[in-house]
Amino acid sequence: MKVYPANLPSALPEAIKLLKGGSLVAFPTDTVYGVAAHAFLPQAVARLYTAKERPRERAIPLLLSKKEDLPLVARDIPPIAWPLIERFWPGGLTLVLFRKATLPDIVCAGGETVALRVPDHRLALALIEGTGAPLATTSANLSGRPEPVTADQVCQQLGARIDLILDGGPSPGGIPSTLVDLTISPPAVLRKGAIAVERLAELIPDLTLCNPPKVC
Repeated sequence: MKVYPANLPSALPEAIKLLKGGSLVAFPTDTVYGVAAHAFLPQAVARLYTAKERPRERAIPLLLSKKEDLPLVARDIPPIAWPLIERFWPGGLTLVLFRKATLPDIVCAGGETVALRVPDHRLALALIEGTGAPLATTSANLSGRPEPVTADQVCQQLGARIDLILDGGPSPGGIPSTLVDLTISPPAVLRKGAIAVERLAELIPDLTLCNPPKVC
């Protein structure tokens, strides 16, 4: 496992090369540090589950580089999705939508839905864009442990389980994204986070809260 300063000129190209080759890379986002695999390489996603000790029945969210990529991985997108995207993407809102059949089953834990977000973080966006594919990304911690906000915390939890950590200093958000399921009616908040429920309710008056909240 290597740790590179994120501003090192060779860091981004090396991280992209590793991701394209099926390796695992951790990096800061606009919420917490994440660890990612190429979403269309099932063997890489399998490594991600193993590294985090994450149960296989828990799907892994995808990070996109731009909202225009949404139809590449999601289908039957409801009209309410677009006002949410316009207001909160890029940013700390993850949307659950119906998946395209082209996504590997392991990403979606064999289910029919996928969680999607565009991060508001230059490094994360550059990684996704450079890889040329969505990144299956989850918090860079062992499953059930505190989400890391520094590279040192990632190293303490995942260490040799992953291939590279990009150290960009403390993550600016420090809390995970808000998770909203748009595949059910009425839509529901599955996890509270960076975007306040009150702000979401301005666009979705019938928004409900999942009780108990899901852990993602």
